[in-house]
Amino acid sequence: MAQAGRFAGKVAVVTGSGRRKGLGEAVARRLAAEGASVVLSDIGRSADAATPDSMIGGISEMQAVAADLTAGTGARIETFPCDVRDLPQMRALAAFAVERLGGLDFWINNAGIGYIMKPLLELDPSEWQAVIDVNLTGCFNGIKAAAEVMVPAGHGGRIINIASQAAKSGFPFAAGYCASKHGLVGLVRSTAIELGRHQITVNNVCPNHVTTGLGAWQNEYFSQKLGLTLEAYLEGMKNRIPLGRPGLPEDTAGAVAFLCSDDARYVTAESMNVSGGEEPH
Repeated sequence: MAQAGRFAGKVAVVTGSGRRKGLGEAVARRLAAEGASVVLSDIGRSADAATPDSMIGGISEMQAVAADLTAGTGARIETFPCDVRDLPQMRALAAFAVERLGGLDFWINNAGIGYIMKPLLELDPSEWQAVIDVNLTGCFNGIKAAAEVMVPAGHGGRIINIASQAAKSGFPFAAGYCASKHGLVGLVRSTAIELGRHQITVNNVCPNHVTTGLGAWQNEYFSQKLGLTLEAYLEGMKNRIPLGRPGLPEDTAGAVAFLCSDDARYVTAESMNVSGGEEPH
């Protein structure tokens, strides 16, 4: 049985949470450690060229993450494969949370594509569309599916997108990624207005670089593109961050926990930087 905590009795859904050492796993672990029951969700298997097995959370890995979280926190953890690009699947995910865990209080849109990075002149329109479909439309689908459950339930709720520093600043070789993350700023500003009367808050968390498994791939990619050694690239990253280090998954998880807490009940439509001071606006 899960330990008591400030989220005892709450139910959370975290998309893109089927990979070890990822942001989704860290968020799920933090919420579970504070008493929430959690549904982990990831695509489960490759669906097309944009979702290669090497870059997604497969069913077996997602189940292993669930087992680790159950053992580590005592919380109830369920798994549900879901493609965030498909609204009916997202609605099924929300219904699963209600059916299996008894409700839906927190919805965390964490699933994203951060591995289609190419110079503009090499970026195929299909690759651009794939990034927009997951990173932006996937969050729209999540907000909609969550709100369709939370509004009639009448208990309020918290919806949080894991955006990025790229929601505030541009980066080379990342046109689709930056556009999709910038779009999340407008998405929460609009949906927060509509959902506020239902006491549902909608916010973004905007971390800077975090060296997850995907983050390690990004380090290699960008250092090569910029003609730097990996060591020089990482040193430059550290030096431009006032707090002297890149982000950790736990930093993002802590921000999510705050936004889910009663302390943040009056915070909505925001895009919160968690960047060690690298992104000051």
